Amino acid sequence: MTEPLLSIRDLRVTFATDGGVARAVDGVSLDLAAGEILGLVGESGCGKSVTAMSVLRLLRPPARIEPGSEIWLDGRDLLALPERAMRSIRGRRIAMVFQEPMTALNPVLTIGHQIAEVVRVHERASRGAARARAVAALEQVGVPDPDLRARQYPHQLSGGTRQRVLLAMALVLHPAVLIADEPTTALDVTVQAELLALLADLQRRLGMAVLLITHDLGVVAELASRVAVMYAGQLVEEAPVQELFARARHPYTQGLLEAAPRLAPRDGPHGSGGRHGGGAGRLRVIPGTVPPATAWPSGCRFHDRCSAAWDRCEREAPPSHAVDASHRARCHLAAEPERRAALPVALTGSVR
Repeated sequence: MTEPLLSIRDLRVTFATDGGVARAVDGVSLDLAAGEILGLVGESGCGKSVTAMSVLRLLRPPARIEPGSEIWLDGRDLLALPERAMRSIRGRRIAMVFQEPMTALNPVLTIGHQIAEVVRVHERASRGAARARAVAALEQVGVPDPDLRARQYPHQLSGGTRQRVLLAMALVLHPAVLIADEPTTALDVTVQAELLALLADLQRRLGMAVLLITHDLGVVAELASRVAVMYAGQLVEEAPVQELFARARHPYTQGLLEAAPRLAPRDGPHGSGGRHGGGAGRLRVIPGTVPPATAWPSGCRFHDRCSAAWDRCEREAPPSHAVDASHRARCHLAAEPERRAALPVALTGSVR
């Protein structure tokens, strides 16, 4: 990988709660290169969105970014910048598309006013020039009749159009990094496909880096070049997309892959569907539930849900092992090929 544009090092975020301190993000390190799309995947509550909000320093008490955390952009540690300097970076250098447009957009201001406001905050532009930029941004993201839409309010638009508005607002200043947090949540399949195709096209044309946050592995397979998997506040696996889908090393990652619905039968006239085969039968699930962030289990945080776990997993937290130059997994089995080879056939596919 080339020199990273955005680099996160040992990010730790806690929340003070009535039930104790919640360690929502616990030692996350990530690199994002210029022009790449990195997928950040995991179940709800694993820390994906908190990681994204930390990059933009949008978290407020009771959230706390712990000392020792670092977030670097173009050689500058964002966590060390004064708030005024950080405001100049939000929107201009790093922009974010939030997952729920109706809460991200102001209901009493027109669409054009809200996009133009981004321009006027960062640049010395007249109202007319800023509004023209807003209309151009709407046209860029495929909003039909952008001049009319710029005069309308959020409630007058469909869900898919509102999401395009958020994308226009994020891209109006041509940022180097776009953070897309579940950008297709609650949209129907057709609209989702259109938005994903649009995002891929804009990323190629503008050359920006994208951190794509999602729980949908299908979205990752379609858009991302690399993927990082989060569980219980930690990164448990990171690899190029094709490598991860073909050779997932962490049992949690494999559980996510197995849980995805498939149309093709597992065994049919053309042979076994393999571990990525699906079938119309009962969906596979990962047993158990994610533990609360106030009480992460000892050792490997996945051990109480993992059918390949043994006593070492319960008492000793695994480091992130290098599988190869571009693939890492936080699992003891990644460093124990003999034990991995001795697992039942159904499990060796999930950790080899």
